[in-house]
Amino acid sequence: MTTPYSHAMRTLPTSFDATTVDAIDALLDDVVRVEGVRVLAAVESGSRAWGFPSPDSDYDCRFVYVRSAADYLSPWARRDVVEWAPDGLLDVNGWDLKKAVQLLLKGNAAITEWLGSPMVYRSEPGFVDEFLALADQVGDRSLVGRHYVSVGRQQWARFGGDDGTMPLKKLFYSVRPALAVRWLDQHPGAAFPPMTLGALAAQTDLTAAQRDAIDELVARKAVTREMGAGAVPPVLAALVAVELRDRPWFEDRRTDLVAARALAADFFRRAVRTYAA
Repeated sequence: MTTPYSHAMRTLPTSFDATTVDAIDALLDDVVRVEGVRVLAAVESGSRAWGFPSPDSDYDCRFVYVRSAADYLSPWARRDVVEWAPDGLLDVNGWDLKKAVQLLLKGNAAITEWLGSPMVYRSEPGFVDEFLALADQVGDRSLVGRHYVSVGRQQWARFGGDDGTMPLKKLFYSVRPALAVRWLDQHPGAAFPPMTLGALAAQTDLTAAQRDAIDELVARKAVTREMGAGAVPPVLAALVAVELRDRPWFEDRRTDLVAARALAADFFRRAVRTYAA
């Protein structure tokens, strides 16, 4: 069920706080006015979009924008990131379209996660489908697999305790990458896994014990403001240990980089012609 906001292509749960949504809309409007850009897609990322929110979860708006054609032709490049949080509370950050395309070819799955989010504040009609179609053409699963292993290992190293405990809400930040790599193992024709924890769990061959442990953790997080640290369920610790490892196919670059760059450049030029001022 979605909210009745008037913005084109908006899809937000009715559970979203209306005042916060209005504040995010105002910040996005400020970005457009002050930076002189066009927002191509703005979505909710983070735990809400990933499928394991807490009652006090922050709102994490992420967006892709395009500058004017003149900016891209200038010898003085503009900064390719916009970080907009004037009150220090709402987290509203975006990437220039050029940066988004470049990172896509480097295997950074964050951009496909953003644009795959089911929670959309605003979007230019057709843009997300066009970008994700490009991702299907140029995505390199070996780089994406490395990305998720790296993300999961960093979270485990940072928050996992030697005594088998960790902040339980941080456990998700290792479990979800672990499932993403498992999903890639089991879908050898795909480069980018689903973004939500639920889809990853449903589309991989988890054991009943693994599913139960994940479901219990999600249910606890949904009703607990501060989960605190606790013992990591052994079945999930084992899952993370097994999945966050290098694979032989990480060395198998499947994408022709020259061809991929040509396709990405064509997409970028077309998008600038279509959307830039």
